[in-house]
Amino acid sequence: MKIVAQNKKAFHDYEILDRIEAGVVLAGDEVKSIRAGHVSLAGSFAQIVENELWLKNCHITLYKQAYDYARREEEYATRNRKLLLSRRQLNRIISDISRQGITVVPLKVYFNDKNLIKVELGIAKGKKSADKRQALKERDIKRQTDRELRGYKS
Repeated sequence: MKIVAQNKKAFHDYEILDRIEAGVVLAGDEVKSIRAGHVSLAGSFAQIVENELWLKNCHITLYKQAYDYARREEEYATRNRKLLLSRRQLNRIISDISRQGITVVPLKVYFNDKNLIKVELGIAKGKKSADKRQALKERDIKRQTDRELRGYKS
């Protein structure tokens, strides 16, 4: 599995409750651009529209060697992309989203073992600022204890 892009801010802003793998409907030149690593998940999210799950606000840079590169607009780079899930997974996501405060965020884009582009989605609940501070504090304490244990030799 080769990870192309990660949404590190999602782990800071949300508490990830569950993870789901989904396929993405892409144009040919978008695949080339993703292979080159020109994808950003910052600010992107998934939304249900007419019983289908769509990836919104994901930026895939236009591929320079594409046939119709000159005719494409920059808004094409952030167009909505359909996510491919089984009906059972989609129904589960719809029921999860119906609860208050639950959202679906993309966590990473990667190539699976069959060399297909997949998106790992996280069913997430937003953190409050106090929770974020507590997580930072715990991470600093863990880092400090690891540092001290590394320096201690018996």
